[in-house]
Amino acid sequence: MSSLRSLVSLLMTTGFLLAGHGVHMTLLPLRASELGLSAGMIGFSASAYYAGFFWGAILIPPVIARVGHIRSFTALLGTFLVAFLLLSFTDWAIVWILMRFILGAVMCGSYTVIESWLTDQSDPSQHGRVLSVYTMIVLGAMALGQFLLQLANNNPMSPFIMVAILCACAIIPVSLTRSLAPAPVPATRFNFSKLYRRSHTAFAGALGSGIIMGSFWSLGALYAVAETGDAGFAAAFIAATIIGGVFSQYPIGLASDKIDRRFVLAALSFFSALAAAVMVIASSQWAYLLTAFCFGAVGNSLYAVALAKAADNSRRDEFVTIGSSVLLLNAIGASLSSLLFGWAMREFGSDALFICIALSSLGIALFIGVQPRGKTAVSVEDQAQFIPSTSAMAPAALSQDPRGDEDAEAA
Repeated sequence: MSSLRSLVSLLMTTGFLLAGHGVHMTLLPLRASELGLSAGMIGFSASAYYAGFFWGAILIPPVIARVGHIRSFTALLGTFLVAFLLLSFTDWAIVWILMRFILGAVMCGSYTVIESWLTDQSDPSQHGRVLSVYTMIVLGAMALGQFLLQLANNNPMSPFIMVAILCACAIIPVSLTRSLAPAPVPATRFNFSKLYRRSHTAFAGALGSGIIMGSFWSLGALYAVAETGDAGFAAAFIAATIIGGVFSQYPIGLASDKIDRRFVLAALSFFSALAAAVMVIASSQWAYLLTAFCFGAVGNSLYAVALAKAADNSRRDEFVTIGSSVLLLNAIGASLSSLLFGWAMREFGSDALFICIALSSLGIALFIGVQPRGKTAVSVEDQAQFIPSTSAMAPAALSQDPRGDEDAEAA
């Protein structure tokens, strides 16, 4: 716990940043809809966000290495605020696409600063514990952000001001920290073909988590408003999904320590399909909230279990590359699904979102279910301990193997 106390400023920054991030991810689709942008264009702009996240992971680490962590973080959040506030008074689709690309890139860069600092300041033997605490703060802050969004009054600028305040507050703790800045951030390494060779299951789980949850973050608020006609309900709908993920991470993680993770990923994908199918036939706000909670419980766990499966099947010297590949493949899945599912919503109505999610989830479940045990497969006894994690992070969080030394050597 001593290492955690020394990281209080970084964790406070994480809380402020992710609360603002949670509000902005829900707010922007609703704002775009109010401005008259179609569901297809909203999906396109969300796709640009995840594309920006992918390229930010590649292009921003050299910038951080050149100018330092604190100045980089200040510049990144300054850029975030400019791009975000520009969207408050324009309905030009090209501006939305460009600004959301920038938002994705700078958000990934902001995560990189915080996570590389956390990794550097925490003892390697406690990195798994720090990552667990970080994950709970990320999910908790994003859920809190949804409730803050509900407090906004009828002034359309209030939510934008709220996000600006939260992100500005995120600059303060890390700027005043007495902890030494870490070494320069290494370039992001990833290799999708190696990930596929090591584990077809982890590859499918990573891509599937992006398709399932990425499209939900991009278009879920739009779906809630289209189905209920209540803009205020969207925040509660998104919050229920996040809270489901908070409560399910540890139980599902413990189950994945005792059951072959192929079966766990297949089951999570199947139940994601089932929850999405139930969402299509839900008819009341309470039914939507309950189904969203269940959907979030299984869908939000896909990424963490896929990462754990990739860790099981990778050598210790490969983990950084393999883990980064899982995260970036998740971003690619989110970018593609946001674009395609947004088009489907425009053409066939709001229910098309969860119909597409259900079909995709079922396809992933079937693919994983028929996979034979490969040469790199490990027994349940040799699986590494599950570490809670979320796709709301950058590859810097994986620059240390989160498994303990003994687990990593065994894997």
